[in-house]
Amino acid sequence: MFLDHPGLAPLRPLLEDGQVTEIMINGPQRAYVERGGRMEPVSLDLTEATLDRLIQALLQPSGRSVSASSPYVDFRLPDGSRGNVIIPPLAVDGPAVTIRKFTRSLATVSDLLKAGTLSRRMGHLLAAAVKGRANILFAGATGTGKTTTLNILSRYIPEGERIVTIEDTAELSLQQEHVVRLECRSANIEGKGAVTLADLLRNALRMRPTRILVGEVRGAEALDMLQAIASGHQGCLAVLHASSPLDAVSRLEMMALARGLMLPLWAIHRQIDAAVDLIVQHEIRPDGSRRITHLTQCAGVGEERVLLQDLFTYRRTGSDEAGRERGQWLATGTRPRFLDRLEKQGLTIPEDVYAEGTDRPET
Repeated sequence: MFLDHPGLAPLRPLLEDGQVTEIMINGPQRAYVERGGRMEPVSLDLTEATLDRLIQALLQPSGRSVSASSPYVDFRLPDGSRGNVIIPPLAVDGPAVTIRKFTRSLATVSDLLKAGTLSRRMGHLLAAAVKGRANILFAGATGTGKTTTLNILSRYIPEGERIVTIEDTAELSLQQEHVVRLECRSANIEGKGAVTLADLLRNALRMRPTRILVGEVRGAEALDMLQAIASGHQGCLAVLHASSPLDAVSRLEMMALARGLMLPLWAIHRQIDAAVDLIVQHEIRPDGSRRITHLTQCAGVGEERVLLQDLFTYRRTGSDEAGRERGQWLATGTRPRFLDRLEKQGLTIPEDVYAEGTDRPET
């Protein structure tokens, strides 16, 4: 068993603690964890030697390594947790280890409802959008729950579809059987052999996928993804780091321009508008809770920009006696433009799902 490795002994209690969602080691003397959305210091009995052994034990399952010539690396653990290691001289105060634990407590939309991440009507709309092959971006800052939401909603992809996942470090855990998981490869010590997200995306198009899931859009693969959707590969789900729906569109623009193909901006705007149906914006609130704060759709192209329309927005209304944030979601009453496509597939969404008004009582 992985956790029985002697090198993991100092970390095993934290890896087994279901309340801990993130572990951060800043050299031998300092360590922190995240519990309930809040960071707190912890005491770990680590020396330079035991920290080195710990790092080797963490990297062993993924077959990756870290060295002076390659001083940082991403890795995954057998339980689906993902991590990063960076060592001196880049890490000035000693090796830094960050582990984002796989969240087993959130496995269904009902779990997201109980956690106050979204509302019932939003969950209904998102489930139908995934079934109906809408193209969805899950946006937000680091640690806001983007990948968790994508993982949960992927359950609504019907069996019988061929799903190809493309990730920098594999962490998606899909329930369907017909899944092909692709993972990037770093360059070797000679600087050769790297396989990027863009490389994998281009290869995936030759694999007859009915769905493509991208773990994180971060560079040249953005334009490949947009063009793939435009050429008929609908139902794409992807993660993107962005602080707002508008920022998500701006980042797609910049990544597409970075390909250096001299495309006019208006052409990129049309590609984004045609390819992206829905942006699901995530945020960590001041009390540490995670919320989906916007469901936003692309709504055409205006002068020098992609037009956006909110379907749902989140509003804080106060705090309870324990200091936990209270809030509510507001539906704008805007009709999702992908409904026509869903109806052609025999899927209908009642109008009261997106009708204007407060989505549900305060959480």
